[in-house]
Amino acid sequence: MHRFPLRSLVVLAILVSVVILGRPDNARAQKFVANYDETKIPAFELPDPLKRVSGKRVKTAKQWTKKRRPEVLRLFQEHVYGKAPGRPPRMVFRLIESSTEALAGKAIRKQIRVLFAGTEKGPQMDLLVYLPANTKAAVPVFVGLNFNGNHAIQTDPKIQLARSWHRDDAGQGYVNNRATEKSRGLSASRWSVERCLAAGFGVATIYCGDIDPDYHDEFQNGVHPLFYKDGQKAPSANQWGTIAAWAWGLSRAVDYFETDKQIDQKRVVLLGHSRLGKTALWAGARDQRFAIVISNNSGCGGAALSRRQFGETVWRINNSFPHWFCGNFKKYDNRENQLPVDQHMLVALMAPRPVYIASATGDRWADPRGEFLSALHAEPVYKLLGTEGLGTDKMPKADAPVHGRIGYHLRTGKHDVTDYDWQQYIAFARKHFGQK
Repeated sequence: MHRFPLRSLVVLAILVSVVILGRPDNARAQKFVANYDETKIPAFELPDPLKRVSGKRVKTAKQWTKKRRPEVLRLFQEHVYGKAPGRPPRMVFRLIESSTEALAGKAIRKQIRVLFAGTEKGPQMDLLVYLPANTKAAVPVFVGLNFNGNHAIQTDPKIQLARSWHRDDAGQGYVNNRATEKSRGLSASRWSVERCLAAGFGVATIYCGDIDPDYHDEFQNGVHPLFYKDGQKAPSANQWGTIAAWAWGLSRAVDYFETDKQIDQKRVVLLGHSRLGKTALWAGARDQRFAIVISNNSGCGGAALSRRQFGETVWRINNSFPHWFCGNFKKYDNRENQLPVDQHMLVALMAPRPVYIASATGDRWADPRGEFLSALHAEPVYKLLGTEGLGTDKMPKADAPVHGRIGYHLRTGKHDVTDYDWQQYIAFARKHFGQK
């Protein structure tokens, strides 16, 4: 019997693992070390947002609108976020609480339950809306998902506690996967509600976990099962993951706005932070009813260019959060250059609508420079459509915002949403809505 030397056996084992598992750097056990060195960014070439898959150049606004934009949208659906359904035919809105004397008389408060299947037994989400008191005309509104429940964005005791699953954190007030009174107002610093009201804007929000819980539950406890075909138990590789489900829920909020005469549905500003910033960009790409889209520290899978592989990467995000994106996105783990899209093309899908991207100096994980470059490389589409883009090709210094049709700022500080950020967003919205 022939015996292999030990060294040969080791080599053979490695070869077998490559055949079975694919390249070693794709194994789930891979230790991830983030790159924060600009000199170590791999060589790459960005896909041209104005070049069709056929190779033809897009030269007119009509060609972008009719041909290239739908093509780019389909590429993101197929390879990154997954396809999502439309408006559910049986959906109904139920006003479950309201007041004209909220926040010491500064606001009108409404709490609306959205029943996706038209029944309390089906999936649903709760929408919290604050509008300026004594509103006589329809007002613009900021809308976004929240991480900790509607009750966490304000100390208002009348906001109903979130009823959906939460990750346990007794110190923050989440026990047995449910919210308690201790969590009320937990995220108030991230929601400048009274500043918005004073500026003439409403604020609307939904707990993301109402739409789909933020853990890999095999897509059984959120909205996905409502749309499964007979025998289906999970989305297919090109169907929606959790981020696309959250984005879908934001569109359902706009469906409600269209029924509320106190809300100006033509002036809806969509805002998202971190993973919910990724969601905001995808929701804004899919649904052009959002008049302005704002991404705050959204990073990989959001505003940051994937090909830079700086900070969080496609491999890292897919392995840490396997439920966020569609199954097909995992094909591009450590293969970012093979993606038919990159995130500058996602930003370009907002055109010609205003879009704002914000980074933070202490958030290298989200790749601030990569976020800025996405804004910069989306500019050709804005210019093709006859409007200004970013207005600069140099990344601005910290706390020096740029408010073109594409807005950008790099804020001093950490991964967060601050009052400084809100000041910029309100000013940006007022500029583009023609408000003084």
